[in-house]
Amino acid sequence: MTVTIGRDIAHAVAILRRGGLVALPTETVYGLGADARNADAVRRIYAAKGRPADHPLIVHLADATQLADWSAEVTPLAKKLAEKFWPGPLTLILRRAAGVGDFVTGGQDTVGLRVPSHPVAQDLLRAFGGGIAAPSANRFGRVSTTTAEHVAEELGDAVDYVLDGGASDIGIESTIIDVRGDEPVLMRPGHIGVRDIEAAAGAALQAPRVDAPRVSGALAAHYAPATPLLLLEADLLLELAATLSQQGQRVAVLAMSARQPLLDGLHWQAASDEAGAYAHTLYANLRALDAAACAVILVEQPPLRPAWAAVNDRLMRAAAGARPA
Repeated sequence: MTVTIGRDIAHAVAILRRGGLVALPTETVYGLGADARNADAVRRIYAAKGRPADHPLIVHLADATQLADWSAEVTPLAKKLAEKFWPGPLTLILRRAAGVGDFVTGGQDTVGLRVPSHPVAQDLLRAFGGGIAAPSANRFGRVSTTTAEHVAEELGDAVDYVLDGGASDIGIESTIIDVRGDEPVLMRPGHIGVRDIEAAAGAALQAPRVDAPRVSGALAAHYAPATPLLLLEADLLLELAATLSQQGQRVAVLAMSARQPLLDGLHWQAASDEAGAYAHTLYANLRALDAAACAVILVEQPPLRPAWAAVNDRLMRAAAGARPA
């Protein structure tokens, strides 16, 4: 059975209300959505993804007025950041309200909340009228999906319907900030950078403490293709590619460098040297390279500058999580 891809909001709402799964586009990546108040529906997300039950989900809302339905305390810091960045690629961690189930929070007393800006996601959320729990629409730990076609390839008939909103604009997951206190705590880097968060918060961004809550996408190994992935400086990448080619191995490369060598069995993918453009195509590029039937994926190390923090975070976790299919 092949999953249906379409743009019928009413059909998607009907599926959610009867406990089904709908993949929805957001400006970051595609999410695998279920009614966040329906325990059985949310358990279907975990089953479809192969996701551990203690790994919390992000609840997507139509607008900030719904914060009080999900949080026990909407802190002044949460209000500041929501006013500045919502709708947009920012997830806020708050203490959960009474009635928010363990099946959404991974058993924690915190909940992740976000208002996406994608117009299709907004249409769905407004028509549905409640929160939609929606982690990335892919198998757990694997490369996130940024098109409806990626979702169908990844999940098949485990999802009841895929809302097609085109390719995701940003291409990597949201920035996650713990806003339970007076100072923002960075739980996961994303499109919204440190300086912007600090300017809006009026406070310095803090690193998470040992007792910080678990959040989506923060495991050491994540976002990984099945093909082993190595993250290398440009010179080392070219040297290793040449060595492996001489050994008769097929090699996939994601590089910003224009120095493409003439080697047998080399599958070369050029990447932008601008952080936003690189992020936009990152997961699509990794999926294409993973499908190239190569022995290894070699990725040129992007610049270690603040603008590249989210990209480098995803690549380091992908390198830790990649393994043979």
